[in-house]
Amino acid sequence: MHRESNTRTVYSTDGGRMCPKCGWPIKQCACSKQAEMPKGDGIVRVGRQTKGRKGKGVSTVSGVPLDADGLAKLAKELKQKCGSGGTVRDGVIEIQGDHRQKLVDELKSRGYTVKLAGG
Repeated sequence: MHRESNTRTVYSTDGGRMCPKCGWPIKQCACSKQAEMPKGDGIVRVGRQTKGRKGKGVSTVSGVPLDADGLAKLAKELKQKCGSGGTVRDGVIEIQGDHRQKLVDELKSRGYTVKLAGG
């Protein structure tokens, strides 16, 4: 069957519901998954977690008003500042180890309102 370049699938049982913007199945649609700016109170919170990590602690930075790309860039710079590894998960920057004070100082120097969260 010859397909024209200006046609798209409207509905298919193979992919289920289709996105009206991009034509991909809803579960694989890239245009609806674009992250919006997180809505918060404007305070960046720095904490420490060990839950689910077999006792290993990570410093967490949450509430940063940046998009996904800006958050990844900030995470890279913070990891370099702390000399440690880390990741970004669900809008929260995780830095391996207890670097809370370094993170607070660095984020304050960048102009954010920062609070230590947790005990």
